[in-house]
This record gives sequence, C-alpha cells and structure tokens, in this order.
Amino acid sequence: IAFGSRVIGIETAKMLVDEFMNTEFEGGRHERRVNMVMDIEARNF
Repeated sequence: IAFGSRVIGIETAKMLVDEFMNTEFEGGRHERRVNMVMDIEARNF
C-alpha cells in the first residue's frame, strides 16, 4: 500500500493500514495469485 505524504497524515495512514490488515480477504479474481504468493512464502520462510 502506498499513501501520498502530502495527502494523508500519519494517523490516517495508520488507521488505513490497520483496517487493511484486519479485513478478511474475500477471494475473487485475485485469489489464484494470492494463493501462488502464499505457496512461495510457505516454501521459503
């Protein structure tokens, strides 16, 4: 996630990141790619 520092203050950015991190992934059209990344992470970390 990228936020413009001239547009979003630090507290708003923290709130948005917190919301993003705590929102459950609903799947959809990117689910296959997310699963690919998770498989790579599982093998390497």
